[in-house]
Amino acid sequence: MTTSDKAPNPFNTYAQEGGGCRVRLSGEEVRAPAGFALRAASVHEVVQRLAAKDATLWGDAAAEEAAIRLGWLDLPTSSRELLPRIAEVRERLQADGLDHVVLAGMGGSSLAPEVICRNAGVELTVLDTTDANQLRRTLADRLDRTVVVVASKSGSTIETDSHRRAYIQAFRDAGLSDEQIAARFVVVTDPGSALEEIATEGNYRAVFLADPNVGGRYSALSAFGLVPSGLAGADVAKLLDEAAELRPALEQLGDNPGLLLGAALSGAATHSREKLVLANADPALEGFGDWVEQLIAESSGKEGKGLLPVIVESTDAPGWADIGPDAVRATLGDVDGSEIRITSGPLGAQFLLWEWATAFMGWGLHTSPFDQPNVTESKDNTARLLESAVDGVLDVPAPLFTDGPIEVHGDEALLGEAKSLVDALELILRQVQPTGYLALMAYLDRFADADIARLRPALARLLAGPQVTFGWGPRFLHSTGQFHKGGQPVGVFLQITGAVEEDLPIPGRPYSFSTLQMAQALGDLGALQSRNRPALRLHLTDRKAGIDTLLAAFGA
Repeated sequence: MTTSDKAPNPFNTYAQEGGGCRVRLSGEEVRAPAGFALRAASVHEVVQRLAAKDATLWGDAAAEEAAIRLGWLDLPTSSRELLPRIAEVRERLQADGLDHVVLAGMGGSSLAPEVICRNAGVELTVLDTTDANQLRRTLADRLDRTVVVVASKSGSTIETDSHRRAYIQAFRDAGLSDEQIAARFVVVTDPGSALEEIATEGNYRAVFLADPNVGGRYSALSAFGLVPSGLAGADVAKLLDEAAELRPALEQLGDNPGLLLGAALSGAATHSREKLVLANADPALEGFGDWVEQLIAESSGKEGKGLLPVIVESTDAPGWADIGPDAVRATLGDVDGSEIRITSGPLGAQFLLWEWATAFMGWGLHTSPFDQPNVTESKDNTARLLESAVDGVLDVPAPLFTDGPIEVHGDEALLGEAKSLVDALELILRQVQPTGYLALMAYLDRFADADIARLRPALARLLAGPQVTFGWGPRFLHSTGQFHKGGQPVGVFLQITGAVEEDLPIPGRPYSFSTLQMAQALGDLGALQSRNRPALRLHLTDRKAGIDTLLAAFGA
């Protein structure tokens, strides 16, 4: 008998099911805190207040921001008005032979469309990097058939503006006129942004204005998620149908899977289980963990608290079986040993399920789930470094030493005894506490340099307890980057940068992509070091040789 066969019971911590989604909890260590959170939610009428868009739900200090960030609750219905125009623009693009869709976006503007298209089996090239090697390869790929979707809520995101400029130059070099170039761009942005003005004045093919009352990481079912996915050929109407089917269950106290998931997350985080180790066993949700990672980390990691998502490769991966007392296991799919199981639910419903659960978790943690103060901090550091660059050249500190194809950079007080790469790695790994974590941050080409991600399981196996995360720069800056600075101060950081084979200028800017990439790395590193977070930067003077050296050092 399922929960839905019984009388509604908001305090049931075994399973809650509704709208095609089922969340199941296993083990008293997760069920007891979840039960406490459920009872508190009932007393404080959290479900009713969230459904009614009560901006005071997260406290007076968060009310002003929350008041303009609750439009995501209506997206299963309100986004339907986008569908006819998406279909129309796609039809015209196909008629013009433009069938290669490139999405220039960061964070919430790129993660959801990537997941949507991957699981729909349609191709979408996602450009969320400042790596010159990766950009050069993407710019050369089917340029004659390419349409670029430039997606930025603020309209001033430095990465997407740089991508737009690079594509304009590439189209111009290919002999296209200004009118032909304009027809190769579709824009998704908020009303009144600088990007809307650029697109309107430039007569771009189409401009989609998103709901300004939806934050970036809650925008999967908005124009930011639907436009690039729909233009690439995904069935975005189906996503809205799936979310709409779940919505009534989220607005009631009993049989509410979103409430149970949120209770489990907040219960874990408030009982010193501050890391969510998430594995995917559902082939229909491939890559979904990357989207969840941003949603939870950026929403909760502030004021010295939060829940850190740790996305592992599988339930056989290091970090899953050897879990510490500071972590809770979760799976997309029904897996033995998992304490939080999302055992059913299609993709459109999953987006809404996790958004609702994250909003509830914010209430349980007494933090606003809608701001991201430390993301702005790293952006500001990057801007200052670029402004101080002389003739587009950054003043990059000299390495402490060089070992083969790797330069070692870091705090001499921490690493002064190191004479070799192995010495430096041993010293930084000693800083990882039993209930801390190690964050790997790779400012490289996430396709050509993909082997570097093998460091995550290798280091997790070596540390045998403390969790290890992995993120591609600069995309993680819009995700776990918030948690790194604003969450619990227990992180240790290993940053990896690399030499660029052939740099790429950014038209109209006094700096290149490699300069921008390094400024982002150094800007974030500066934010971490200002908080006395242990950090080491390894610069690969030869990327392949450097990656091979690191993998060999850890037996990967």
